[in-house]
Amino acid sequence: METMPNWLHKRSYMTPERTAIVEGQNEWTYRELQRSSIQMANGLKKLGVRKGNHVGFLMGNGVETVVCIHALMYLGAVIVPLNFRLTSAELSYQITDADLSFLITDTTFLGKGKEAILETEVSFISWEHVQPGEEKSEGLQTRINLNQLHTIMYTSGTTGKPKGVMLTYGNHWWSAVSSSLNLGLDLNDRWLSAVPMYHMSGLSILLRSVIYGITTVVHSHFDPREVNESIQKDGVTIVSVVSAMLKRMLDELGSTRYPETFRCMLLGGGPAPYPLLSTCQEKKIPVYQTFGMTETASQIVTLSPEYMLSKQGSAGKALFPSELRILENEKEVGPFQHGEIIVKGPTVTSGYYNREKSADSLTDGWLHTGDQGYLDDEGFLFVLDRRKDLIISGGENIYPAEIEAALLEHEHILDAGVTSIEEKEWGEVPVAYVVCKEEHVSEQELLIFLSERLARYKLPKRITFLDELPRNGANKLQRRLLGVKP
Repeated sequence: METMPNWLHKRSYMTPERTAIVEGQNEWTYRELQRSSIQMANGLKKLGVRKGNHVGFLMGNGVETVVCIHALMYLGAVIVPLNFRLTSAELSYQITDADLSFLITDTTFLGKGKEAILETEVSFISWEHVQPGEEKSEGLQTRINLNQLHTIMYTSGTTGKPKGVMLTYGNHWWSAVSSSLNLGLDLNDRWLSAVPMYHMSGLSILLRSVIYGITTVVHSHFDPREVNESIQKDGVTIVSVVSAMLKRMLDELGSTRYPETFRCMLLGGGPAPYPLLSTCQEKKIPVYQTFGMTETASQIVTLSPEYMLSKQGSAGKALFPSELRILENEKEVGPFQHGEIIVKGPTVTSGYYNREKSADSLTDGWLHTGDQGYLDDEGFLFVLDRRKDLIISGGENIYPAEIEAALLEHEHILDAGVTSIEEKEWGEVPVAYVVCKEEHVSEQELLIFLSERLARYKLPKRITFLDELPRNGANKLQRRLLGVKP
């Protein structure tokens, strides 16, 4: 049985006076974070929360959410992070599917939380009304088992109902180890978290920071100006973003540059447009492009910055100690041949909660990601798109991400999304939705611009101009909502 000390318990013992959390003007050391987490764990224990209980939290980004997560780990509860942007009906489905015993909310989401559990037997807990217990660790989980279930985290549910991804302490531990073997460790690191803590990206930052003994700088939400300011003034060295976030940060940054102490822009959520990477190179911003998913406990493939432009569009190579292959018709294919990306390693989920058909996605430990891609002759992964988003037009495969990347090369386009519509002659054809900067550009101008970069059959049959595109809490584009009236 693989066991080790509770991560916060061990970290507080090793480096109690190191800064754990920075939020605005306030700071908490690891000792202070541990003290609060133990007291709140004992407070929750008095309310009936026990080891093995499935406990959901519906809370915004902040130190209280960090304390809540660690308190639940001290109790040995299974943590179910819930997306506060969902409707009460959507939350109710996840709450029921995950077999929650308790739901914890902050005051902001108190009404939504109560409504979501109306027809369930779930016990409701308002975080602000939990009375802190004693600062005693007796009876709490000060040792963990790496095979123990830590999280049930729901996928965004781009098709059908969301599924609860089961992640163990071991999955999270190996994710932290894999990342450090690639990015390296610096005692002065400060990782900024402006992504939701209910999302894999936000949760992984919190867990990694405790394991590494570094500081998490918490922002309640993403604001490009505030993030840039934090990099300049708070000593932030690492930020996790997707392309849309990075683009807004660069626009806001203008002619200014980040300090030399900033060492990592961890970029996920799909390939980055070439102009974006070129700007980063000009400003000496080290971008690490990644490929990962909830099922892999965050990144599992990462591109080092020295390949940022020479391998433009690549997500890199599988991290230690993971593997990846490309399959087509259930057979591994060679370099430059397209197929489904499958991955294997200690960060990969064992399956989905309450889903007997997990085996459909997992074969002998290999996870079928549903993403299309290829490996070049040096083993670098290029992610093409989600298989379900693939557009087949007149027998030709069209990847929306390729058209989106081409649109984003235009200097007046701020955001772009591509989906398909049915068409009698070709079966499907691509259509685009774009957000312009202050200067407007016409549909015809964009089509001429694209015709210099894309084959004729890939050109959108229609371009619609919008004020904003539908994105989820992690700023990932939701293509299924493109063209859908609110």
